[in-house]
Amino acid sequence: MPVDIYINVAVSGLLTGLIYGLSALGLSVIFGVIRIVNFAHGEIMVIGMFITLVLFRHLGIDPLMSIPFVAVVLFGFGYLLQDYVVRPVAHLADHMQFLLMAAVAVILVSACLMIFGGDAQGAQVSYAYDSYRIGPLIVDKVRLLAGLTALIVAGALFAFFRYSRTGKAIRACGDNYMGALVVGLNVRHLFALTFAIGSACLGAAGAILLLLIDVHPYLGPAYTLLAFIIVIVGGMGSLPGAMLGGILIGTSEALAGVILQPSLKTAFSFSLLILVLLLRPQGLLGKPTQ
Repeated sequence: MPVDIYINVAVSGLLTGLIYGLSALGLSVIFGVIRIVNFAHGEIMVIGMFITLVLFRHLGIDPLMSIPFVAVVLFGFGYLLQDYVVRPVAHLADHMQFLLMAAVAVILVSACLMIFGGDAQGAQVSYAYDSYRIGPLIVDKVRLLAGLTALIVAGALFAFFRYSRTGKAIRACGDNYMGALVVGLNVRHLFALTFAIGSACLGAAGAILLLLIDVHPYLGPAYTLLAFIIVIVGGMGSLPGAMLGGILIGTSEALAGVILQPSLKTAFSFSLLILVLLLRPQGLLGKPTQ
């Protein structure tokens, strides 16, 4: 094949990887602060996709324009879920927390089935088949807008945690729980806020992803597994690592689909995961455990 083909595929995979990275940020934020592994990760993103679909079909709102509303709705959902469901069992053994989040995932899937049915549904925007030509590159307009939007949302999240007082307080809770209590931080509120922010990230990622794929109630587990691969490759709890992992997985999957065959894309992702665990168990940007 001409080299141009590989370059185009790599760029397409990179843009998709930015969306994967934004999705994984939600998982990384929650684990990095609360130390809860969110097994309902993909299902929460699917909820965001269905909300976006409803707004598009009934109000004609473009999926990218619906991001603020979807993020706010899932922010509230995440806050209540952490404060009233997750927090009471946070002191229990890890397997009890896993079972709780798995139960939440099953409930969300069942709710989507009752409301939306089991068929795959998508949003067909007017610019779905438009593209930009930049020298030898031919970039889909949908994928370019989706990737850039994901990058902007991720940048806003990084700025929030780095520069805002609330973001710094959340980071303090993640770094030293007892120290945060001693200095008088409202840890219960900050933990709920963290889960809410992670859920809002999933809402934004779901709204963007609806431009690229159809949504159905059983989509969640695949993206939960993908998010785990990304955060492990990038480093558990590392926000830059989640974005880097998303880019690597998106690009490698796209290239593997062309160089090898499409059915081997997932196997290639798991191979990358195994390689990273063997050579750098803490992840590419993760900190080694003491």
